[in-house]
Amino acid sequence: MVSTRAQTGAGAQHGSLWNHAPYPALVADLQGTVVLCNDAAGVVLPAARPGTRLADVVPSWLSEAHDALRVPGARAGQGTGAPLSGEIAERSFEAHPSTQDDGTVVWWLVDDTDHRLAREALHMERERTAFLAEASSTLLSSLNLGRCMDVVAQLAAEHLADAALVIAPTRGRRLPVVTCLRGGSPALSHEPVDPDEVPGLGEALRGFPPVPSRWIDPGAAPDWLVPEGFGRVGSIVITPLPGHGVAAGVLVLLRRSGSATFTESEEVFARLFAARAGAAMSAARLYAEQSSITEVLMRELLPPSLHQISGVDFAGGYRPSADHERVGGDFYDVHPAVIEGEASLIALGDVCGKGLEAAVLTGKIRNTLHALLPMADDHQRMISLLNTALLNSHHTRFATLVLASAVRKGSEVDLRLTSAGHPSPLIVRVSSEVEEAETRGTLVGAMPSAPARTTSLTLAPGESCVLYTDGITEAKGGPMGGAHFGEERLRRALSECAGMPSESIVEHIQMLTSQWVGQGSHDDMAVVVISAPRTHHLTAVNGRTRGRFTA
Repeated sequence: MVSTRAQTGAGAQHGSLWNHAPYPALVADLQGTVVLCNDAAGVVLPAARPGTRLADVVPSWLSEAHDALRVPGARAGQGTGAPLSGEIAERSFEAHPSTQDDGTVVWWLVDDTDHRLAREALHMERERTAFLAEASSTLLSSLNLGRCMDVVAQLAAEHLADAALVIAPTRGRRLPVVTCLRGGSPALSHEPVDPDEVPGLGEALRGFPPVPSRWIDPGAAPDWLVPEGFGRVGSIVITPLPGHGVAAGVLVLLRRSGSATFTESEEVFARLFAARAGAAMSAARLYAEQSSITEVLMRELLPPSLHQISGVDFAGGYRPSADHERVGGDFYDVHPAVIEGEASLIALGDVCGKGLEAAVLTGKIRNTLHALLPMADDHQRMISLLNTALLNSHHTRFATLVLASAVRKGSEVDLRLTSAGHPSPLIVRVSSEVEEAETRGTLVGAMPSAPARTTSLTLAPGESCVLYTDGITEAKGGPMGGAHFGEERLRRALSECAGMPSESIVEHIQMLTSQWVGQGSHDDMAVVVISAPRTHHLTAVNGRTRGRFTA
C-alpha cells in the first residue's frame, strides 16, 4: 500500500511536470518499495507500479545501488554518489539518485545509449588509428621480405583475429605461407596447393577485390589453411595485399567457432591494414630485386683478384673513397695473353669523380679496353681509340690511365709502360732503389687527341713495378691531419719492399696509407704490383717440353 503522505509529497513537489518529465523517474522508500513512477518510467520499466518491490521491477544493478543508499543522515535534496550506468531492456541508462526529506530516493534514468555507442565508436577508431600508425612504423622498419611477412601475420593475429596467414605469390608450384596464432610465433611453410581451391584466394592473389566473409564457408577450409590445434573455424576473411602494380600477397584471417563472426566494419578495417602491409611487402620485394640487380652489376665493376699468370706475379688492392661503397672511380684489370709467350695486358686508371657515377664510366672504360685487346701490342692506338669513344659518349668526365704489357723471358720480366695523364709507375729494384718509369701522356676523354710515350724496361728476379692512383699520394692525414702522404713518402715505403712478394708490397702500401689517413676522408685508392718472382727455370725433360718455373 502506497502511503498518502508520500504520494501527496511527491505530487506537491513535482506537480504535473512529474508525469510529463522527458526522463524516466521513480521514487522508492527506504524499504525498497516503489512509491511513485512517471509515465516515461512506465514505458522503460512496464512492471514498475506503486507498491511493488523495487528489486522485482528494476535490474539488479539499480536495486543494489538503492540498497547502498540507505545511509542514516543522508542530506535531503542532494545526490549521493556519482551516477550509475547499466542496461535496461538492451539499452544503456545512467541512474541519478536524489534523497528526499522523508528519506525516499528519486531515481532519474537518462538514456545514454547513443552517447555510449558514439564513445565506443570513437574509442575504437582511436585504437584502430593508433594500431595502423604502429603497424606502419613496424612494417616499414624492415626491408627484408621474410621479416615483413612475419610482422604482418603476427600483428594481424594479435589485433584482428585468432589466427592469421600471409600468403605470397606462388613460386613454382608452392605457395609461401606464414602462419601465426594469437600469442604465438610466425612459422613459414611452402604449400604444394592450388590457391583456387579456396573461394576468393586465387582471385586475391591476382589482385582482385576481396570476397565478403559471409560468402566463404568456414567448413570448406582445407587443412593446410587451418593452423594445427586451432580447432573448428567459425569465420574467414580473405583480402589481397595491394602492391606496386601487382598484388604483394594475401592476408587470411581466421576466427574460431564460438567467437563473434567478422563484421562488415572489421572487414573494412582489415583491408586498411592490408593496404599498409601490402605496401611494405611490395617495398621489401622491390628492394630485394634491386639489391640482386645491384649485386650482379657490382660484381662486374669490382676489381678482379690477381694471381700469378705465365710466370709473372700480379697483386692488387683497392679501397673506395667511402667505407659504405664498394665501387668508385679507380679501377684495374689484368688480361692474360691468349697465346703462350705473348704479353699480358695490365690497365690501371682513375676516373674523374667518385662514387656510383664514376663507377659507371669506369665500367665503360674497362669494357672498351677489353674490346681493344686484339691491338694490345700498340698502347698508343688503344689509348687513342679509347679517347675517341669517351669523347663520343654522353659522359663529361675524363680519366687518367696507365697500360702495362708484361711477359716472362727466362727469369726476368719484360715490361712496356704507357701513361695517359697518370702518375708514372715506380720500379723497385733489388738494391732498394726506386726508379720512376719514363712515360708521359695526355689524359683520355678531354682532348681531341691523347698522345702518350711508351717506355720499355726489364725486371730482374725479386724486382717489382708499382702502378698506383693519386688517391694514395694525395691521401690526407698524418700527425696534423692535413698533410699529403706524398710521392716521396711512397718511395721510401717502397724502398723497404725490395725483394718482397707482390702481395706483401700491396699490403704494406695499404697499411701505411690507412694509418696515415686514420678516420679522415680520402679519395679512391688503387695499387697494382707486377713482380718478377725469385724462381729457377727447369729445363725441359729430353728437350720435348717447355719446362716450368719453380721457387
